[in-house]
Amino acid sequence: MSRKLYVMRHAETLFNVQHKIQGWCDSPLTARGIEQAKAAGRMLRDNGIRLTHAYCSTAERCSDTLEIALTEAYGAFMPYERLKGIRECGFGQFEGKDECLNPSLPYGDFFVPYGGESDEQVNERMLGTLTQIMERPDHQSVLAVSHAGASIHFFMDCSDHEGVQIGTFCNCMLFAYDYEDGRFTATDFITPDFSQIDKNL
Repeated sequence: MSRKLYVMRHAETLFNVQHKIQGWCDSPLTARGIEQAKAAGRMLRDNGIRLTHAYCSTAERCSDTLEIALTEAYGAFMPYERLKGIRECGFGQFEGKDECLNPSLPYGDFFVPYGGESDEQVNERMLGTLTQIMERPDHQSVLAVSHAGASIHFFMDCSDHEGVQIGTFCNCMLFAYDYEDGRFTATDFITPDFSQIDKNL
């Protein structure tokens, strides 16, 4: 029987607004980001997604997004685990620098000479960590809050995604996967409704 994995990007951060490269370094959610995380919670609730377990990257921007979203979705705090294996790509000396210095995907080995990670390293840890999670007992419906680069790497390189188009990859976007027999298959993506937020802020 297949299990469900949902991978969500964190909400908007200060570095997102400032167009800074944000990998293993961190920055707080903006006021808009907090409202985005609430909208993500309503997205989970309105789509009838009931979770058995929750995980996030070790970055505070992910744990804050997760806590806000789950509280909004289910009206109560849900225990979760933070894991380094699903954190963002490591950009080495480019951390905190302007995004105009960031090359287009795929990165290949671009960041390795600067103390960062290669695409292969990101792919291996994302696939390995998410596989270990889904193999745990009673993990029938799992949410993992991660990052833009890491999530796209996983979608493009570590899963069967034929026929599923990403579209615009916004904050709090949710990727849905089936997991069965050690294999991930992308089934859908869900974009939260930020229209009311944009009107009010």
